[in-house]
Amino acid sequence: MQAMIFAAGLGTRLQPLTNHCPKALVPLAGRPLIDHVLDKLVDAGATRIVVNVHHFADMLCRHLSQWQRAGVELLVSDERDLLLDTGGGVRKALDLIDTTQPLLLHNVDIVSTSSLLQFVAAARSRHEATSCEAALMVSHRTSSRYLLFDSHQRMQGWTNTSTGAVRPEGLPVDGLLPRAFSGIHMLFPKVYPLLQAWPERFGITDFYIDTCRQHSYVAVDTPADTLIDVGTPERLQEAERQIARRQTIRH
Repeated sequence: MQAMIFAAGLGTRLQPLTNHCPKALVPLAGRPLIDHVLDKLVDAGATRIVVNVHHFADMLCRHLSQWQRAGVELLVSDERDLLLDTGGGVRKALDLIDTTQPLLLHNVDIVSTSSLLQFVAAARSRHEATSCEAALMVSHRTSSRYLLFDSHQRMQGWTNTSTGAVRPEGLPVDGLLPRAFSGIHMLFPKVYPLLQAWPERFGITDFYIDTCRQHSYVAVDTPADTLIDVGTPERLQEAERQIARRQTIRH
């Protein structure tokens, strides 16, 4: 299996921790965030992992050069010249992957206790059953922004409950299921040509929203309490507390 970690972002929400290092190297429980994600991906069966870099790229590349696992190929997608956002980052990374195979995507600032192996199995199963182009890990947790799915778990749009905004504009939301996106998802090969038609820089969520009425992106639900977005210092501290509690229980 092949995977990609989004690690190029500026980490603005994590300042001042990211004033002198990339978000991917911010420590969590004594280890850089990216090491936690790498472990999860390897445990899920990833044998080729792409990491995109931009903010403090040299520092992150040095760290990655020291990371080794038997049977795992680690590749860098260099965005030093231009930060491409998540969608543009995937499109650039297509040169580094096997475009006949699926690609598992994971944000570097998402900490999950859910089984990636189970998610991958569920995503592949949904693809076999529906020929979907992407499977998105989502949860029913409190947020202001939700992806919207029909009763067959196929994505229909997006809404911001704070502002009342809906995309696509005019989409009737009654009966649609709101789910918060986790930043973990799997792309299947039929979606790759669609990405090539988009601008050099774009967000993958915008891509899903603007194309979901013509293509099939499906939800894979996971319990809300298995996911933590550690993109702010407060959320990072909460993740530290949760990890400490789990270690205390194990001992």
